[in-house]
Amino acid sequence: MISVHPGAPRVAKLTALGIGVALLATACGGTSEPAASEGSSSATTTSGISCPAPGEGAGAGSTAAAVDTGAVPETKTVSDTPLKLGTLLPTTGSLAFLGPPEIAGVGLGLKEINDAGGVLGKPVEVIQRDSGDTKTDIATQSVSDLLGQGVSGIIGAASSGVSKTVINQITGAGVIQFSPANTSPDFTTWDDKGLFWRTAPSDVLQGKVLGNYMATCGAQTVGMIVLNDAYGTGLATNIKSAFEAAGGQVVAEELFNEGDSQFSSQIDKVIAAKPDAIALITFDQAKSIVPLLTGKGVDPTQMFLVDGNTSDYSKDFDPGTLKGAQGTIPGTFAKDDFKKSLLTVDPALKDFSYAGESYDAINLIALAAEAAGSVKGPDIAAQLKGVSEEGEKCMNFASCVTLLREGKDIDYDGKSGPVTFSDAGDPTEAYIGIYEYQEDNTYTPVKEEFGKL
Repeated sequence: MISVHPGAPRVAKLTALGIGVALLATACGGTSEPAASEGSSSATTTSGISCPAPGEGAGAGSTAAAVDTGAVPETKTVSDTPLKLGTLLPTTGSLAFLGPPEIAGVGLGLKEINDAGGVLGKPVEVIQRDSGDTKTDIATQSVSDLLGQGVSGIIGAASSGVSKTVINQITGAGVIQFSPANTSPDFTTWDDKGLFWRTAPSDVLQGKVLGNYMATCGAQTVGMIVLNDAYGTGLATNIKSAFEAAGGQVVAEELFNEGDSQFSSQIDKVIAAKPDAIALITFDQAKSIVPLLTGKGVDPTQMFLVDGNTSDYSKDFDPGTLKGAQGTIPGTFAKDDFKKSLLTVDPALKDFSYAGESYDAINLIALAAEAAGSVKGPDIAAQLKGVSEEGEKCMNFASCVTLLREGKDIDYDGKSGPVTFSDAGDPTEAYIGIYEYQEDNTYTPVKEEFGKL
């Protein structure tokens, strides 16, 4: 049923979290939801860590089925003004590699929404702006521009650190901020007037998954190289908590700052601690850190990356540099049909990280506007929780808006997996994908792990 998202300041929702991480059936996990293809059951052992050979494809993903609607019925409520949205996604800076898939996800959603007749009788408009990173003031300038153009919502930023610099500016203006990639736990308790939402799960979940995964792969000690910002330190805290709870020990934890270009000191200290595994909690600084590690004899199978740096390095490193390294990215594996659709928006797309979360963000905003009969930010925010739970399952704008216009409650499940929000605007359940690097320094899916907050 459609429910109102509270507008009062949010309170902590993460006390005594019960995070039920259901490991798929592999050499590093238990048995829960089976993967579509298990691949080989053999395992390779290097430096005391035994991890599964990569499987061939995705896990179960969302089980919701799209409704075959035929023609979309016309809306009964016509807005005087179109729904106008902005994007605050990186085309420059240390997370620029995430910009193309996120922008493509929004673009695909926009096309499908407008092909289905738009929102409240008018085509949706999207204005794209760069977020940059925390070394610049680009995000503030971009937000000022978007607010000046009267947007109802802004999709972004990708970086939690960047979002912290603009969240008060956006939500204070009565505008929705909807991030497809912010994972810092800090946003759960932020006083955002009910206007900050995200389709990416809190790093409480990614940290739990990665910490447990390294332990189940045989690592007893871990060293960490950590970006000293909201994203890096928050994720490191949760990885450390999970790894130590599993009986492991973090023997080194070295910080660096955004903008740093020298990492030898941190690397030397981590290597001196002789950890079984090394977690790299960075953005594109990994391009400098990885060769320094391998140059000092660290085997890539000892390296565990995260969503901030699990990227295509085929043009950056010599073949084999990352072979056997693994990384985690929140969300389900991008399915082939979704990838094909994204490539119609951006034929040059190589990375699909957070494309599903971005696609879901624009769809959810559009559906909530339809449910609210309004393009005002607070009105839309009041319906976001309702369109994602306790109704008839649907997976795209056309099928969902058809149900809404027939007077039915809907439960949108999207490309990123099941979408169910807490009162704090966080996903309450999500998949975390685990990937393994190949000889050409590109990564392939190994398995998905499902967890609830």
